[in-house]
Amino acid sequence: MRWLRNLAWGVMILWAFGAAVDLEGAWWTKRLTYNPGSSWASDIALYGSSISVVWSDDTPGNYEVYFKKSADGGATWTAAKRLTYSGAWSIAPAIAVNGSAVYVVWGEYDEITQQDEIYFRKSADGGATWKTLKRLTYTTDLNYWPYIGVDLAVNGSNIYVTWHDDAQGNKEIFFRKSADGGASWQTAQRLTYGSGSSEDPAVSVTASNVYLAWHDDVSGDDEIYFRKSVDGGASWKAVKMLTTNSSWSYSAALHVLGSNVYVAWTDGTPGNNEIYFRKSADGGSNWQAAKRLTFTAGDSGSPTLGVDKTIIYLAWHDDTPGNNEVYFRRSGDGGANWQASQRLTFTAGWSGYPSLAYNGAVVCVAYEDNTPGNSEIYLKYSSGSF
Repeated sequence: MRWLRNLAWGVMILWAFGAAVDLEGAWWTKRLTYNPGSSWASDIALYGSSISVVWSDDTPGNYEVYFKKSADGGATWTAAKRLTYSGAWSIAPAIAVNGSAVYVVWGEYDEITQQDEIYFRKSADGGATWKTLKRLTYTTDLNYWPYIGVDLAVNGSNIYVTWHDDAQGNKEIFFRKSADGGASWQTAQRLTYGSGSSEDPAVSVTASNVYLAWHDDVSGDDEIYFRKSVDGGASWKAVKMLTTNSSWSYSAALHVLGSNVYVAWTDGTPGNNEIYFRKSADGGSNWQAAKRLTFTAGDSGSPTLGVDKTIIYLAWHDDTPGNNEVYFRRSGDGGANWQASQRLTFTAGWSGYPSLAYNGAVVCVAYEDNTPGNSEIYLKYSSGSF
């Protein structure tokens, strides 16, 4: 029963973090890194009671990708495992998990050649050991900000990776698929052909339906765009423009559950950056009107989404307090109505760039915070009693 599962998670979290209970709400805090360098660009995935986190860290002298896991809901954690030894900058990792299979993608930037390529690595045993990394791009230019999605309906066999590439003279969105759990990869597909720059794609997968959202400045200002495949990426429907604003719209977050598609983004239309949201109830064919979710004097940015049945979770950062802090908001009815925003961090430093994951019993938000004097990775946990 869900209430019992929630209670079990809550007890586990209290046991593990009882001394770190936040008085501001039903959230608990865990610091994951203690390094002399900077830890940043974290991503998080939940599967059952397992919490997996990746991030970039420059403690070795250049940025490398690290991984850490809790198999018991955050009570105990493995030591950080270094996944890259490149000598280049290994940055902006993204993670997906299906059972004991863990998938990580990242960009690797070489300061000498000025090239940035996308790499992939897999663990088949929950992160204990890792297979040899695979290089997914071979270009003479820059490939940025990869994003990964996994089709859980086929037990994680189909893996989808998307990124943007500027080999064309402007940035365009590319896509690549593996149908065998990452052992081999199909030829990369170019999905945008515009005169502007298409950047920062997000991907979400349900069965054979693959959904992408990104921003593009072809109209003069950045706007949010959307595209869908119903056959696992073999073919793609026409591009849809989701915003038509007088200012910039960027940093799209995307989540799909069944036929419901949810997109959140940062928008400068009010004169400062605020978070907006839009929903489609028919797989992206038609879209409801955009909703503005933040109303602040400062700038809100970097939204991240999670969905559990009709419950939508949203996290972002906002600098209204004088420095960036992490905030959270929840809708219990598929986005029609939203509860009041919760401020999750109250720090002397800078907290931002959250990533969010959930499993039906707990919500976790990973973020970076420079309060210790350098940037470190932290987690916020909630057992669901908002």
